[in-house]
Amino acid sequence: MEDHDRRREVVDALGLSFIRIKALRHLAARPMTLRALAAELATDAPYTTVVVDDLARRALVERTPHPDDRRSKIVSVTATGRAAAEQADRILGTPPAPLLALDPADAATLDRIVAHLRSPH
Repeated sequence: MEDHDRRREVVDALGLSFIRIKALRHLAARPMTLRALAAELATDAPYTTVVVDDLARRALVERTPHPDDRRSKIVSVTATGRAAAEQADRILGTPPAPLLALDPADAATLDRIVAHLRSPH
């Protein structure tokens, strides 16, 4: 594994596919319906159901009745799911080793370049 391969690192650490980790992180941000989660993940509803079923089997998410639509369920993370999402956030938020190895002057130059690229032109 390369030092900067955070996706592989988070998959290995959590024992989940990356799409399941993405779902967990979205649900940790806010509970939502399967339809809303499918839209967030840019995937179809049947596949999202498979993902949520697996996360539920692992006790990372739970389904509760929707307060306004008895045909829908709200999916939310459990305490265990929230801890896993937070671990994923920590791993994915850690800069790659080559970036951390930059000397302060190079890091400042890179920061200026990124700020310029992000600014409206």
